[in-house]
Amino acid sequence: MFKYLQNLGKSLMLPVAVLPAAAVLMGIGHWIDSFFEADLRLAAFLISGGDAILSSLAILFAVGVAIGMTKAKDGAAALSGLVGYLVITKVLESESVASLLQIDLSQVDMAFDGIENVFIGILAGLISAALYNRFSHVSLPDAFAFFSGKRLVPILTAATMLVVSIVVLFVWPIVYGWLVSFGTMISNLGATGAGLYGFFNRLLIPTGLHHALNNVFWFDVAGINDIGNFWDGNGELGITGRYMAGFFPIMMFGLPAAALAMYHTAKTKQRKQAASLLMAVGFAAFFTGVTEPLEFAFMFLAPVLYFVHAVLTGLSLFIAATFQWTAGFTFSAGLIDYFLSFRLPLANQPYMLIVQGLVFAVIYYFLFRFLIVKLDLKTPGRQDDDELVEEQSEDSEASNETKDKHTVMAESIYAHLGKKENIDSIDNCATRLRLEIRDMDKVNQDGIKKTGVPGVQQVSKNNLQIIVGTQVQAVAEALQKLYNEDK
Repeated sequence: MFKYLQNLGKSLMLPVAVLPAAAVLMGIGHWIDSFFEADLRLAAFLISGGDAILSSLAILFAVGVAIGMTKAKDGAAALSGLVGYLVITKVLESESVASLLQIDLSQVDMAFDGIENVFIGILAGLISAALYNRFSHVSLPDAFAFFSGKRLVPILTAATMLVVSIVVLFVWPIVYGWLVSFGTMISNLGATGAGLYGFFNRLLIPTGLHHALNNVFWFDVAGINDIGNFWDGNGELGITGRYMAGFFPIMMFGLPAAALAMYHTAKTKQRKQAASLLMAVGFAAFFTGVTEPLEFAFMFLAPVLYFVHAVLTGLSLFIAATFQWTAGFTFSAGLIDYFLSFRLPLANQPYMLIVQGLVFAVIYYFLFRFLIVKLDLKTPGRQDDDELVEEQSEDSEASNETKDKHTVMAESIYAHLGKKENIDSIDNCATRLRLEIRDMDKVNQDGIKKTGVPGVQQVSKNNLQIIVGTQVQAVAEALQKLYNEDK
């Protein structure tokens, strides 16, 4: 199960890498919109560009998970993930639910207003990947031969997601309604309730159900309306805004510090690659308050860290609510909204949130660093690379020469593996080829070592790792091409 979650985490890296740019575009757009009263076409342009990506997060995850969780990393898997997502979200949109249940649109449970969420995207990706791995090589009778193999998978995915939709149709409103009731209950617990809300808000991010809690505390579902009242100035100083204030120390300071801890604990040979991701997502969290890119970068790779993050978020909201330090946001708890809300009438000692944030930055950094090293957690820059390898020094002279060298190495490795008949799957991490082999006795490990790779490691009866170095991606692609072209 843990291995499965780690593979899921790695699969999310592809869509996650797109998100920081979108977050910054939206952040700058909102900043321009708030400070300038002139022609705001540029602000609208930037916001629309960023929102196009962030609002499609669920679709990106459906496609990314579908590709990442399949053995072949094939485009047909991505298409299947998209098909699965489109089927379930279309079947369960409010209008369709009203038709299915033969009720008026106004009677449809509010849970279905948010059916296009990350959880549904990941679910569609996982189901389509499982179907691809199982049925992508199936041959149908001659009359249906056109739909054999990869073409069969999107069809099966669509049918499967229809069945899943029936289950979700009845389960989703129950879970959603329970969370709304739970949120209403803890809203009466003062600062403790704010802390519990912060904890469950982060804990529910992977499922998309955090919106159920947000509706209770941020909007006028249970009479709290924290966002609206704070910005309108209708409320009690030190009380209104308590369900927003505690997020600022986490998003502006805590999570960027966590990103720094992950960078400092990354393997030497992977540190440069990890830095490019972690710096981008850390800045996005600080400047705009968009934390999903950073959170999804480690929540599945290292679930224990994400649980700690949820606990610390709850603690932050509890502390801010206890001392009645308040600030608010309309977009998210980043620098932009903090600055905009600083001088509002209901902002109470907002500068203390900076002090609290600096303390939380220290806590996040040292706690994350300790847990990563102590538990050997596979955060970005550490996954599947337990041993440091010699980095192969290569000149990047002409791209054709580089490709030829990798192809030559791949051809030799492919032959020594026993070719297609002896290979079940080809994958790679930051420095290694990861292969599933049918018969290990047919593998010539000495021959593979003579190709120039630093080492070969047999992990289990059917799993082999070939240590290539930082150019492993090019070798893996050449190897996959040989496998696909082998008849």
